[in-house]
Amino acid sequence: MKTTPFTDIHIALGAKMHEFAGYNMPIEYNGIKEEHMNVVNNVGVFDVSHMGEFWVKGPKALEFLQKVSSNDASKLAVGQIQYSCFPTENGGILDDFLLYRYEEDKYMMVPNAANVEKDWAWCVKHNTMGAELENGSDHIAQLAVQGPKATQVMQKLTSIDLSEIPYYTFKVGEFAGCPNVILSNTGYTGCGGFELYFYPEYAETIWNALFKAGKEEGIMPAGLGARDTLRLEMCFCLYGNDIDERHSTLESGLGWITKLVDGKEAMIGRQILLDQKANGLQRKLVAFELLDKGVPRQHYEIANEAGEVIGEVTSGTMSPALKKGVGMGYVKTEYSKVGTPIKIVVRGRGLAAEVVKPPFRK
Repeated sequence: MKTTPFTDIHIALGAKMHEFAGYNMPIEYNGIKEEHMNVVNNVGVFDVSHMGEFWVKGPKALEFLQKVSSNDASKLAVGQIQYSCFPTENGGILDDFLLYRYEEDKYMMVPNAANVEKDWAWCVKHNTMGAELENGSDHIAQLAVQGPKATQVMQKLTSIDLSEIPYYTFKVGEFAGCPNVILSNTGYTGCGGFELYFYPEYAETIWNALFKAGKEEGIMPAGLGARDTLRLEMCFCLYGNDIDERHSTLESGLGWITKLVDGKEAMIGRQILLDQKANGLQRKLVAFELLDKGVPRQHYEIANEAGEVIGEVTSGTMSPALKKGVGMGYVKTEYSKVGTPIKIVVRGRGLAAEVVKPPFRK
């Protein structure tokens, strides 16, 4: 298995380690519920160094991005970030990613760890215009410092005014005495905070500085287990569960990052998405809450009140914050309206549930 610059630290702290996307990653330290609620109420630190980073540079950078990404990269100013995805020729989603406009003709894409090789091959294949591409995934480490007290902790370690970095923007500067750190007001938890990108040689320095600075604020390390329950409470899609090559951005509720506008005529999968908009959708991704006691899991069947199968659960858990079963799944469009009663089939028994407006944790 691959390691991150923090792997030895996780092991020394007694984390439960497991393979994820080819990496030896911490799943939990003191328990998923405890780590989850500490991020909701205080501040937690996630090692996300396994994520990918691709640089797109040069005068052809924007033309390339307008072809391979669903969102409109021309709207990005330097210092701004955009959520987007790679649409496929058949309208599916190859992966989702964050796009940073680092300089005038320099962008950074951050795809999912499990898809780095697939995404890189896709970018190379579709770079017909000659943009400068560089896979920097092995040369960048990343920590997500998340929670309502994250800014308070981090401000102790930098002279950059973090209050002047709005959501989905970033600045580059010194942090914990380390140069050229990207301070990104983003995250996958819905609890506020930042994601830090830096050279791997600064990993231990930054980790130690964060935990020293955050002692009074109750800082704790958090594993991938809590990261998953936190993102699910916010109804953030997880690639391989809620989004994949079988479902389009429109079916996945990601129409807001699907810009079929002038200047994106070369966008991959554009015509299929236009057809879907014109003809309507057969299925949609919805959020639901269980009314009966139980825990929904991926691949559980979703049925209507008559017991007919109308879809499938893509993600589900017992919400630590709401203390009830919640999940997402694809259903036939006629059952996608908020308030629609549905059933989640658990070991042959249909548990009462209801389609709700996301997110679960307001």
